[in-house]
Amino acid sequence: MFKAEIKTDTLKGMVNVISTLVDEAKFSISDNGINLKAVDPAHVAMVDLTVSKGAFESFSADNGTEIGVDLDKMKDMLKLAGAGDVIAMELDESQGRLVMKVGNITRRMNLVDTAGMNDPKVPQLSLPASADVPVSELQRGMKAAESVSDHIALSADAESFELFCEGDTDSVILRLDRTKLSGITASSKVRSLFPLDYFANLVKAIPSDTVVRIALGNDYPVKIGFSFADGNATVGYLLAPRIEND
Repeated sequence: MFKAEIKTDTLKGMVNVISTLVDEAKFSISDNGINLKAVDPAHVAMVDLTVSKGAFESFSADNGTEIGVDLDKMKDMLKLAGAGDVIAMELDESQGRLVMKVGNITRRMNLVDTAGMNDPKVPQLSLPASADVPVSELQRGMKAAESVSDHIALSADAESFELFCEGDTDSVILRLDRTKLSGITASSKVRSLFPLDYFANLVKAIPSDTVVRIALGNDYPVKIGFSFADGNATVGYLLAPRIEND
């Protein structure tokens, strides 16, 4: 059993952070909220999303409920909703459908078979550096870097966080010292290289006016963490590094 009401902006935030990596998603539902873990088809990036029941206007569910959803269908419903609208969702177990209602429109969508959707384990990484960065700065840096190269370097030390991109003819650097960050910790300087298209897509999916925590090591995956819906929804991205050639 699953029945809930949620604000359009909150559901849109959920769909955006997931759909940047996958087209279909398996939601694991309990009486406390919703969790999703997914890896992109190339196994380069992972998302771990937890949405507590506090993010919903109303929420009731049985523990152990799983539903597979076509995210494009959810996006179609979101296009019909205004910013202040509330979307109702209910699981029709007998028909294997998710029923969504916004205003006077009701859509009954077939669920996606979850048998082939694995539950990836989230690696437990202890990374030596982290920086709390305004997402607006990252988005601006990615706009500058996208036409220069297909990879970026992220680095941090005790005083600053940097995004660096170098192509055949041009280079771009975004440098934020600690006065422009909400926080930074680093025991030593660290640096890793990442595919620009993946990092750019993750950054674009993050809600505006968000501060993201970026955790780094040397040639380690980057962890990107943030919250939305007044802290009731938390997201963790993990992006594999591109190992530099000597």
